[in-house]
This record gives sequence, structure tokens and C-alpha cells, in this order.
Amino acid sequence: MLPWWGYIVAALTLTHITIASVTIYLHRHQAHRALDLHPVISHFFRFWLWLTTGMVTKEWTAIHRKHHAKVESPDDPHSPQRVGIRTVMWQGTELYRKEAKNRETLGKYGHGTPDDWLERHVYTGHSALGIALMFLIDVALFGPIGITIWATQMIWIPIFAAGIINGVGHYWGYRNYEVADASTNIVPWGILIGGEELHNNHHTFGSSAKFSSKWWELDIGWLYIRLMKILRLARVKKIPPELACDYAKQRIDLDTVKAVFSARFLVMAHFAREVMRRVHREELKKADRADRESWALLKRARRLMVREAARLDEISRKRLHKALEINGTLKTVYDMKQKLVDIWGRRVSTQEHLIQALQEWCREAEATGIEALHHFSQKLRAYTLVPATA
Repeated sequence: MLPWWGYIVAALTLTHITIASVTIYLHRHQAHRALDLHPVISHFFRFWLWLTTGMVTKEWTAIHRKHHAKVESPDDPHSPQRVGIRTVMWQGTELYRKEAKNRETLGKYGHGTPDDWLERHVYTGHSALGIALMFLIDVALFGPIGITIWATQMIWIPIFAAGIINGVGHYWGYRNYEVADASTNIVPWGILIGGEELHNNHHTFGSSAKFSSKWWELDIGWLYIRLMKILRLARVKKIPPELACDYAKQRIDLDTVKAVFSARFLVMAHFAREVMRRVHREELKKADRADRESWALLKRARRLMVREAARLDEISRKRLHKALEINGTLKTVYDMKQKLVDIWGRRVSTQEHLIQALQEWCREAEATGIEALHHFSQKLRAYTLVPATA
């Protein structure tokens, strides 16, 4: 017999192991190949998920990969932008089951997943058996209260993973990076869902084993991976790029190109913070508050200027256009942002052309006479990649 709080701790511990299994094994290891796991650890996660969710590795992996490949499009298996937030929140499991029956999805996106005897004859062939076995284990360990613990285990993934991450994670929250999709970070403390709360960070650096970006963000899944790495049970393959500034290097070269292209979302986040927000704050102070309509337009412009242009609806585009017509300085800054974004699209260009494009952008930025643009141009010239250390 356990005290009342002991049963709560037991339920939370069991569900937390399931969450860790989803984020470390299914998501980061299987779907994105961001890390390698020791066979014993990998199989433990597979076995545990069979007991607690009945999810098939190939199905989950294929559906998640398709989500990234078709994000926010009509082919996205679970986009709240397409089917509505309520549908994803409350019918997320149904959306998953429907897509799991799509043989084309499994064939195209399910490659590289386990296909051994146990997978074919136990985990996939008898997925419901694991859930029934977990029920018996919970009752045997905890008595009648074990039924409640088992029920908690069963609803945790449908509510928090299928509903919260797939729904809220593409609807509400804050964004560190302006990627083309609607992904958000729900909260900066990734504990309840193992780090999956940092969904915007993940969509920005999809193949990274680490989801946290800011020093104040906590990705508990990453902490577990680091511990397994120390114990030689995991090998991290990729983490987000990091930028440094070598101010002794004041010309655009191949190192600059590699840095700004590999970490382009970091570069744009720096531009938003150090140029757009700073200039907007300065211009808003200069604006005539007596002209309430114009002042209100300028005030709202900061959020619209930072946002990915493709994600602006028609009303937002018109508001931004009117605000930029009112203030030439903000228009210049926004135009320079768009020109920098355009350079990212020149992936087919030669390295020499990319160097020239960045050089021309820096010359134009410095010629504007806007101090924040001048400083950012000097910083861009100095960018260099920090060697990745996991």
C-alpha cells in the first residue's frame, strides 16, 4: 500500500517514461535520425510504447515525417490551420488513426524503421495486447487504483501529444524563429511533454536532437539524451548551429556564406531584434501621437514586419503596407530584410555569386545611413560558425 501521494507519483512517473520514449525514441531517433541509441535502450523504448500506447513505430514515424514535409498544406495529417484547432485538440487520435491506414504514407515516409521478427509478429501484429498487459500489470502492482493509473497512462499521449503538440503547437504560443509554418513554442519549460513544448524551435531545426534555443528554455528530453551520451548509450548526430562574431574578419568570404546560410534563422532572429525592433522603437518615439490612426498603424507594424511574409493574411498585408508608406525609415529596414531573405533563396547560385550578393547587401545597408543597419552589416561580415559540441 502506498500513501495517496505515492499513487500520484507512480502515475506521473509511468506517464513520464512514456513521454520520454515518444520524444527520444520515436521523434528524435526514429523520425529525424538526430541521434543513435544503444540497441538495448532503443528496444526498451519500443517495448514500453507497446505496453503504454500500442503505437507502431513505422506508423508514427511516417505520419510525423509527412507532417514536416507537408506542414500546413492540405496534405498535412494534423494541421489546426487547415482543419481547425478544436478538431486537432479533441480528435487528434482519430486523425492519427486515419493517416495510419494510408499505405502510401507508410511506404513513402516510413523507411528505416524496425522490421525484425518482434516488430512484425508482436509490436505491430498485436499492438492492443501490450495495452491489455499494461492494465494487468497496473492492477497487480497497485490494486483497484491501478485502473485509474492505467487510464491516466492511456489518455496522456492522446491529450498532450496528439492534442496539445499537434494543435496548440501550431496555433498559440511564442516564436523564436519566423519559419514559414505556424509552429509555436507553447512554454519555455519542456517538462510535461518532454521538451516537445518547444515546437517552433524544433520546426526551425528539424534534424536537431536538442529543442531548446534560449538559455532560459528547458528541454528535459535533451537532458536525458546528454545523460545517456555520458553513459555511452546514445550518440548525438546533430544540434542547432551556433554563430559567433570574429570582428577581425571584416569582409564577406566563404566562411561568412557557410555561417549565414547554415544559421539563416538565427541571422534573421538577430536582424529582427537588433535592427527592426530597435528602429521601430526609435521611429515610434518620433511619431506624432496626435495623429492617432497613423500612430496606431506604426505601433502594430513591428509585429507585422517581423512575421514571415508568407504568413500574413490580406488584412495584415494592407496594414503593413500603409504603415510603411507613412514611415520611410521603417520601409527601408523592411525592404532590406526582404532582400536578405531573397538571398537565402539563391541556393542554386555559385559560392562566388552568394559572396557578391552578401557584399552588395552590406554596401546597400551601410549606405542607408540607418545606424542599426550599419551595425548589423558589420556584424554580418564577422559571422562565423561555432564548432558544434553536443
